[in-house]
Amino acid sequence: MPKHIQSLERAAAMLRLLAGGERRLGLSDIASALGLAKATAHGILRTLQHEGFVEQDPDSGRYQLGAELLRLGTTYLDVHELRARALVWTDDLARSSGEAVYLGVLHQQGVLIVHHVFRPDDSRQVLEVGAMQPLHSTSLGKVLSAYDPVAHSELVEVKREPFTARTVTELEDVERVVDETRSQSYATDYEETWDGVASVAAPVFDRHRLAVGAVGITGAVERVCRDGELRAELVAAVRDCARSVSRDLGSGPF
Repeated sequence: MPKHIQSLERAAAMLRLLAGGERRLGLSDIASALGLAKATAHGILRTLQHEGFVEQDPDSGRYQLGAELLRLGTTYLDVHELRARALVWTDDLARSSGEAVYLGVLHQQGVLIVHHVFRPDDSRQVLEVGAMQPLHSTSLGKVLSAYDPVAHSELVEVKREPFTARTVTELEDVERVVDETRSQSYATDYEETWDGVASVAAPVFDRHRLAVGAVGITGAVERVCRDGELRAELVAAVRDCARSVSRDLGSGPF
């Protein structure tokens, strides 16, 4: 069995200790409660403070949980709610389209797959929850880049690799695709990320009209395309799914 990293265990215990009290704790309190030398506790606290997980009151010198933990917790809750609201609608989309459905959010200059519904047939498939997809070539990534300013800035900065002969990598061309996505409210990927595979995606908005994710279908070109274009009925189905999830998240009509 692999060994646990002691410093991480101590940092986690420290965060739990700070989360469990109603008041700020001093260095001596923390060290005593965790059975640590003051120097050890102070080193861990300084690291947590540098990362924003702990804050120190300038007057008393006591410690409390930092804002970065709140941000991470909020992100977790947002993604959890997004998945919960999307479950029924993505299942319906998979059944009606006959294709695999993906729900993605922005994460570390890419798209993190947070929900995946298998194509409803007997073919062998691999669950891709937790997988990352690129921003510049996938339909999910294009949608996020078009509607999320943070995603757009990362799209500009990230290295845009040519995955196939169709991948758009030049910034001017990428920006044109982003503008197209905004104007039509959906994005497509026609063999730009994987040969023989195409996809279409649409944005999901929350109650504040902020884009919190993207939902789409992915399948073999011969099934989802007609005359070199994504089938219109599949585009409509994806957009309807995105609207339904957005509505459940409190977004107004769009």
